[in-house]
Amino acid sequence: MNELTKLSARRVVTMLKKGEISPKELIYASSEQIKAVDGPLNALPTLCAERALETASKIDRTNQDNPGWLGGLPIAVKDLNNVGGVRTTYGSPIFADNVPKTSDVMVKTLEANGALVVAKSNTPEFGAGANTFNEVFGATRNPWNLGKTCGGSSGGSAVALATGQVWLATGSDLGGSLRIPASFCSIVGLRPSPGRVARHPTPLPYGNLNVEGPMGRNVGDVALMLDAMVGGHPKDPISVAAPLTSFQQAVDQPAKPRRVAFTKDLGGLLPVDPEVAEICEKAALKLTSLGIDVEEESPDFSEALECFQTLRAAQMATNHFGLYQSMKEKLKPDLVWNIEKGLALTANEIGIAELSRGQLYQRMANFFDDYDLLLCPTAIVPPFDVDQRFVEEVNGHKFDNYVDWLGITFAITLTSCPTLSLPCGFTASGLPVGLQIIGKPRGEADLLSGAAMAENLFGLAEKVPFAP
Repeated sequence: MNELTKLSARRVVTMLKKGEISPKELIYASSEQIKAVDGPLNALPTLCAERALETASKIDRTNQDNPGWLGGLPIAVKDLNNVGGVRTTYGSPIFADNVPKTSDVMVKTLEANGALVVAKSNTPEFGAGANTFNEVFGATRNPWNLGKTCGGSSGGSAVALATGQVWLATGSDLGGSLRIPASFCSIVGLRPSPGRVARHPTPLPYGNLNVEGPMGRNVGDVALMLDAMVGGHPKDPISVAAPLTSFQQAVDQPAKPRRVAFTKDLGGLLPVDPEVAEICEKAALKLTSLGIDVEEESPDFSEALECFQTLRAAQMATNHFGLYQSMKEKLKPDLVWNIEKGLALTANEIGIAELSRGQLYQRMANFFDDYDLLLCPTAIVPPFDVDQRFVEEVNGHKFDNYVDWLGITFAITLTSCPTLSLPCGFTASGLPVGLQIIGKPRGEADLLSGAAMAENLFGLAEKVPFAP
């Protein structure tokens, strides 16, 4: 194994700035690691090292003072995002041979900051579902246990990071698609506030349920990638300008939160595996050793399940109605179910869901008048069997669809608050568990600051398998 692949992204970028290594060396190290470990994992099914080498020759070294400058760092991009000239399938057999001419705005932003795309990471069809498998490339497996799922839908990105194939990777998140694979693979994934990372093209440019975000092996690396991703763009009407202070500064100079809340289940919203709940609670209580008050408390999320299911279904129907009409038989059953649920909604049902979401946001904002952070498990179970489509039962509670078991993450989606999954422990059988840390509205800096302190306390940063 090339020792470069074990280094943090921030360390490698520092070496690039000093001229101690070259982008070409990093592309080679990444390519060799992919060749060595990805066979049984299937995290990065589409490779584009030659394109990365060509992109490396165009890096602007005069931009090194930009905190988001990556200077020739290889990354993986989720297969939901267009990369110009590279096969982009969206995990769907309908687009199995699709090669877009141009990259999307997020990819262009990263490449303008010196990122080199060396591979596309696997995802379920159109990102629908929290188990990464599709009819084009098959399933992606968890490096901690090849019989388990890596989560989804950013599963390929999480696995690639946990096995040192790349230093940073992109993810996207609607109902937990970035956070759950981070939890299942023991890496860090951040769902930013809507508008923080500009998106285009998208059929719903004003939509704010799904976002793009950074994934890395530690909090500092995620802050670096966020610095490389943020900024306004004229083609994204909800995008916002980059902050004046870098997110890495929040990690390097953390401010201790005064008071945080912990809830094992968002106030009884969903059942949680007892071992997962215990691991997360013990991790949260460790913060008291830093002089931080940790209290068991939660906002009221009682209407979140129905609210999210309604808004998600409406969005699925809007996004995929054309394909549903013309190629329904080629779409996976879970996606068809979700589209048809959306098509059956009434205007009254959608209106009630929007009002419910607005009320939840106000409760969350009021909650943060008293607390600096909210902590809870990222997933209600540890990684499960890779051949199981979704979690069907927990503690005797049965789930009849592929979405409801994600409630502990998608309830937070509804609030638009930034949220991060941080490795916090392992089950008795050695499976990773993530702690979800939720910040105040638009509070990414304080969120990363608190997460950095917790990461240092937990002592799990970058303790990943590197090989399955």
